[in-house]
This record gives sequence, structure tokens and C-alpha cells, in this order.
Amino acid sequence: MVDYLIVGAGPAGLQLAYLLQRAGRDHLVLEGGPRAGTFFRTFPRHRRLISINKLHTGTDDPELNLRMDWNSLLSDDPALRFPNYSSSYFPAADDLTAYLEDFAVASGARIRYDTRVVEIARDGAADGGGFLVTDQHAHVERADRVIVATGVGTPYIPDVPGIETAENYATVSVEPEDFVDQRVLIIGKGNSAFETAANLIEHAAVIHVAGPSSIRMAWRSHFVGHLRAINNDFLDTYQLKSQNALLDGHVIRIVRDGPGYLVTFSFSRANEVTKDIPYDRVIVCTGFRFDADVFADGCRPDLVINDRFPALTSAWESTNVPDLYFAGTLMQARDYKVSTCGFIHGFRYGVRSLHRMLEQRYHGAAWPARTLPVRPGALMEAVIVRVNRTSALWQQFGVLCDVIVVDGDGHGEGGAGGGVARYLEEVPVDYVHDTDLSGGRLLFPITLEYGEGHDAVDPFDVDVARISQSEVANSHQGRYLHPVVRAFVGGEQVGEHHVTENLENEWDRPTHRGPLEAFFDQQLRAIGASVGAPA
Repeated sequence: MVDYLIVGAGPAGLQLAYLLQRAGRDHLVLEGGPRAGTFFRTFPRHRRLISINKLHTGTDDPELNLRMDWNSLLSDDPALRFPNYSSSYFPAADDLTAYLEDFAVASGARIRYDTRVVEIARDGAADGGGFLVTDQHAHVERADRVIVATGVGTPYIPDVPGIETAENYATVSVEPEDFVDQRVLIIGKGNSAFETAANLIEHAAVIHVAGPSSIRMAWRSHFVGHLRAINNDFLDTYQLKSQNALLDGHVIRIVRDGPGYLVTFSFSRANEVTKDIPYDRVIVCTGFRFDADVFADGCRPDLVINDRFPALTSAWESTNVPDLYFAGTLMQARDYKVSTCGFIHGFRYGVRSLHRMLEQRYHGAAWPARTLPVRPGALMEAVIVRVNRTSALWQQFGVLCDVIVVDGDGHGEGGAGGGVARYLEEVPVDYVHDTDLSGGRLLFPITLEYGEGHDAVDPFDVDVARISQSEVANSHQGRYLHPVVRAFVGGEQVGEHHVTENLENEWDRPTHRGPLEAFFDQQLRAIGASVGAPA
């Protein structure tokens, strides 16, 4: 029996194992492959990551540098930073696997390799209703709680007649010479589709990339999983008439036609007119899904988003299977295509928050916090210092928050204003409102967020109306990333303040400090707190 059994020794499993090992918790990691990071030994197929690795940032602050380092896991060892393994802005996938192998060893975590989990079931004999986890050798481990960190490794195949006859991104040849003078249809409009198309531009005769949805550019949506500039060369060849095209609509059916295919396509831009189009190759690049087949009856988690992800609470626990948690890219079920839980630079902080939840729930450890005097100036200063340095709120924008908790009415021992507040870091926003933190206290969640409607305008269009940065009264209209401080009493929002955005994300000027201090002063006085003299 172990307290924590982690399935998967990818980045998320290693991150959680590191934290459990450091806390002295009983744990075991089961990994199906012979080494850590099995998924990244195959994907991305063309072996270049789209997670940035910016070495030269102008600062030696390790926390600030994590804003530009999307591949490192969190640790206390400076040697365990990904920039020590690659100097490329878009590094090679093989550099990441080498890093993960070294991290696994250095973490001291208990990892059992070549152990593929084939079934996860409830342990009816256990007092707490734990789990039985069976591997391919019929060996069974018992665990009080299970954390699945396997990612989304199973190809997602849309329901299209004949699609089973097509090739898949996971297995198709990556040698461009295999496509000389061929007509190729690529189904999907994500990075895997355009990565594949870019690889074939110099050799294929015709390339069509097809899908029903509009392309969403990451530089506009700020979701890094949308189409990235590194993969969008194909769009240039399309608009400049180089025999390539983007097809907007639905693939109705795929039929083998001799050595090739005949694909029936319905065009959204032409009133759903259908046309049969011949191709030599059809490649399905429609993403991945979570494989729930290993769960036995009575232990199978509910699924969401076309059954591609497990349904999760704000604590990343299964909504229907107690003590079953999910870490890593599976966490994105809570912020799908909005923030960064689907990527290392996002979920590394989510995993740290999950570990704090586990410590709190099962070991009685309070969420780490520091105390502040209940004075507007002191609260303002704590927020300004934090938002100018944090990498967690920067990467997990709108998902993680810091929280200032003013207990009771703000009166009591310890502060010049007569009270003490607690400052908690990196709490999931939804978790704040789902727990006793919401209580009857005055809460100030602090987030970094893009403005409302930020993805509705072209950020490169100079004619788009913009707010004046000198007009603090209009700071709530800012579209770029900026700090937002909200006030809640008894679970209801009673105030909201947007710190004026800044080109270089340095929120430390009088136009940032003064209005924020005034906001805290107003909210504290509203509950009758003794706010004391200005800081």
C-alpha cells in the first residue's frame, strides 16, 4: 500500500513526484516506457518544440526567467533548468527527453519503468476505499489515492465514414521525399496539421489543409495551443497561390480509389456545396484524447469535451471518483483553449498547487501564507512586488491567483491598522470560491489577465482604438496582460480594480500604486476595518 500512486513519468508525473519526495510522502510512479518522458520520444513528429526557451532576458532573477522558460520543471536546484540543455529558442524534443531523464534521477522519486498500467479499480477491501492498480505483468499495487499524469496520448479520430483508411499524424512518414508530386489532404487545423504541411511544402504537388473551424492564431488569442507562427508558413503559400489551399468545411466521407482516395467535402464558404476531390494521401491530424479504457467499472471517471478529457473539480479531482486526481495536460479540462494548463509552463504551477491541496486535505498542512498588516499601503506594496516578479500568475493567467484574506472585520492583533491579513500564493481561482476561503471574510484575489475581448481585435492593426495609458480611469479597458484585484465578501464580489497595463509589464509607477492603494482603502473601510495611517 502506498499513499500516492502516480501513473506516468512525463513532466507532470515527475513534477509531482519531486514535490512528494521533498515532503517525505510515500509515493510510487509507474511508467510504461523504459525511461522518463515517453510521449516526447515520438511527439512532436518533426522533433521541434513550440515551447520557447529564451536564455537572454537581461535578468538573473530565476523567477522572472521562468516567464521565458517554458520547459523547466520547478525545483530548488539551479542545475535542473532546461536552458542548461539547449540554447535554441524553439528547442529539439530530444533535448527535453534528456532533461526529463536527468530530472527523474535527481528528484530521488520512486519510479518503476517498463510498467504499463492495464487496470485501475476500486479496492473494496480497503477501509478508505482506495485503489487497485494492475500492470501488464498482473502485479497489483494498492494505493490510497491515484494521480493520473499520462497526458492525452491517444489520437482523437472524428466520426467520418472511411477515416479509418487514412493515415494518422502519429504514424505517417515524416520523410518529405515520400510525398514527391503527390496530392495530399491534411485533416485538422491545429499545430500538428500545419507542422505536417510545412514539412511537405517543398515536395508535394498540392497540399490541402481542411477543417470546419476558423483558424485561430496564438498571437491573437494568447492561447499558445492555437496556430503558432513557427508553423504557419503554409498560409503564405496558400495566399500567394503556390498550389496549396485551406479548405473551410466538413469532410463528408473518405473512399479508397485505387491507390489513392476520393474525398467528399462540404464547403462552408460556398453554402455547403459538396465536391469530390481526389488525393494520393490523406493524413488525419485532429489532436489527441485521454484514454479512459484502463478504468474498471465503478472507477471510471466522467468525461467532458467530446469525451477527450476527464471531468474535474476545482481541485483537479474526478467529479465522480473520490481520491482520483489528474495532473499535467489533463488539467486543461478546467481551462480548455483559454490558459496554459495543457503545457509544461502552465501545469508545473498547477501541479504545485495540487500538491498543496493534497498536503492540506490529507496531512493537515495549511496552505503556505505570510502575514501582512491590514493597511492599504501594505497590501498595495505586497501586490505590486508580487505581480512584478511572479512567473506562476504570468503563465497561468486567469487560472491561478494570489489571495489576500482579511479575517473577520479586519480588527485584531498585530497591525498598525489593528488587524492582520494572510497572503496566499498560487491558488486556483475556482478553488478559492469552492472552499472555506470564501467564508464571510474579505478576500482579494489577484490575477494577471488579458482584457475582455482581447482576441476580438487584430493586435497589429494601428487603427484599432486603444485606451490612453495615462488615463487610469480607463484601465479596465486594457486588452494586454495586466493585474486585476477583486474584492469579495461572503462569496459575493463587491469591487474590482484593474492596474493600468504597461508595455514592459512593469507595474511599479505612481499610476499603478496610487489607485491600487485607494482601492484597498475603500474596500477595507467598507467593512469597517481600522485602516491606520497611510504606509
